Amino acid sequence: MTTSLAGLSLDQLSIDTLRLLAVDMVEKAHSGHPGAPLGCAPMAYLLFHKQMKHNPADSHWADRDRFVLSNGHASTLLYASLHLAGYKLTLDDLKGFRQWESKTPGHPERGDADGVEVTTGPLGQGFAMAVGMAMAEKHLAAVYNKPGFNIVDHYTYGICGDGDLMEGVSHEAAALAGKLGLGKLIFLYDDNLISLDGPTELSYSDNVPERFKSYHWHVQHVADGNDLDALEKAIEAAKAETGKPSLIAVRTVIGYGSPKAGTNKVHSEAMGAEAAPATKRFFGFPEDKSFYIPDEALKNWRQAVDRGNQAEGEWKTLFAGYRAKYPELAAEFERTQSQKLKAGWEKAIPSFPVDKPVATRNAGGAVMNAIAEAVPELFGGAADLTASTKTIFKPGANFHEDPAGRNVYFGVREFGMCAAVNGMAAHGGLVPFGSTFFCFADYAKPAIRLGALMKVHSIFVFTHDSIALGEDGPTHQPVEHLMMLRAVPDLTDFRPADANETAAAWRLALERKSASFFALSRQDIPVLDPARHDILAGVSKGAYVVEDVKDPQVILIGTGAELWTALDGAKKLAAEGIRARVVSFPSWKLFEEQSAAYKASVLLKGVPRLAIEAGATQGWWKYVGENGAVIGLDRFGASAKGSVALEKLGFTGENVAAKAKALLK
Repeated sequence: MTTSLAGLSLDQLSIDTLRLLAVDMVEKAHSGHPGAPLGCAPMAYLLFHKQMKHNPADSHWADRDRFVLSNGHASTLLYASLHLAGYKLTLDDLKGFRQWESKTPGHPERGDADGVEVTTGPLGQGFAMAVGMAMAEKHLAAVYNKPGFNIVDHYTYGICGDGDLMEGVSHEAAALAGKLGLGKLIFLYDDNLISLDGPTELSYSDNVPERFKSYHWHVQHVADGNDLDALEKAIEAAKAETGKPSLIAVRTVIGYGSPKAGTNKVHSEAMGAEAAPATKRFFGFPEDKSFYIPDEALKNWRQAVDRGNQAEGEWKTLFAGYRAKYPELAAEFERTQSQKLKAGWEKAIPSFPVDKPVATRNAGGAVMNAIAEAVPELFGGAADLTASTKTIFKPGANFHEDPAGRNVYFGVREFGMCAAVNGMAAHGGLVPFGSTFFCFADYAKPAIRLGALMKVHSIFVFTHDSIALGEDGPTHQPVEHLMMLRAVPDLTDFRPADANETAAAWRLALERKSASFFALSRQDIPVLDPARHDILAGVSKGAYVVEDVKDPQVILIGTGAELWTALDGAKKLAAEGIRARVVSFPSWKLFEEQSAAYKASVLLKGVPRLAIEAGATQGWWKYVGENGAVIGLDRFGASAKGSVALEKLGFTGENVAAKAKALLK
């Protein structure tokens, strides 16, 4: 079929419409990345128009195919595709590209534009999140599907670029995906030989196809990114390979059709008053019209709506039969998709007796196992540290051996693990977690940040939370990590002081439905008496009084194991007739959500405050004030027994008492 515009085929007209919408968005904003959209438009068209199972009228349909634009700087490609396909993204939204409060920010952000699955832009993370999505699909299919009722049966597609594959996280995630045999993960690699600085040969000589073959991926080549037939055949072949993830290396020309094609000049800046019209002229489009969408092209693109409604309707019919035959499973599926916890699940949370100390990492593992049946959507593991972080379901199948299993062995891939966790959370149907030593949050920080930015229900479990881990020494002893992560907006921190605070923290982390992290101890810690303290209520407010006196002269604030150092200090002060209030402060984020009146009731005005925490002191001055003090760490730790390191670095009741008395002089 041909059109009236230069005799183009309808497919070609539709592709070129996509290309030039992307160009116009960048031109209007005077900012953006037009090169990749011009080269990758045939891939996006083929996915959104022909290959993907999706419904623009319902972007949250549970069994839709997922699409991840890992090279998120090419965001105009995604936005224009979503608009043309019929998602709730208007032409005015496209015109607002990169503007204040628009739905089309510079890089795709989950929750802004309808149809954007995950936030991408930090290169490599989209790739890793797609791996997490494919893991979620494989697990949920194994849990819920029954003969004749494949209610979970979809693909995860993605487009990535050279920058994505240069980033180390792509190596971690690709190796994990190959090991797990994620046959429903398909990536198209925009192999255009250009990066921002110039030709990729300046810095990149990887043999990408061979690299991915070594990861146990199915690998194909498409010599010309404009060859729709070759692209479609490659995607069909990838879908036919059910035991391996697939990479399709597609040779494209960055900035195809523009005077700057094939150079880095078209990578990351508007093309300008001469090049933009010249690009339109190349494709036969009116040079004087911006955001021009030929009627035939729009009608062709919008077939996605009818196809999507039909596909989702067929799935709903299938699900109705599934519900009739498997009502309990159907109810569970709907519950987890809606992010609702099972009624009464919290009754499974254990309470810990005060008769013996418990490391909070051990308490965390006990809580996980106690709630395992009540929260079947809880799914995850550790970066080769399950024996140390205690994040393993016992008994429980291993996901790499049985897809219905809930224990994931991520390997020594902290960044890839946490990014995959974000992808699982964004996919839906699971509450995923990843765990490692707290010090290695450094490796995972970009993913933790992105989880918070996306507001997904990711849980990051960190153990060995201070110098008290002992002999492994400064390389493994976190110092600045609490403050680093507390500085991340929309990320909830939990550093519980005992086993019962840990149980409360797990409950709150599951109920909040947003990203959170735990900092848990290696060493055993005494247990607060739940008969004396309403621990859940206290933790839910971020800070609360655990020991009080009439007219306190000083307030001692402790987090984690250092609460007990504060309590010891209070006893020593009491022996000298000095009245000290002791406050447990497990979560800065939750405390900041409380009313001014509550904050003032805990941190009494005019009473000197001393904070005790085995981490960086920066930030504590907000709570102790200029007349307060902090016992913390503004140096690295030391290799010694944990108890020795704590003593030598000032975390003793004696030092607490001495510092408190100094405040009263």
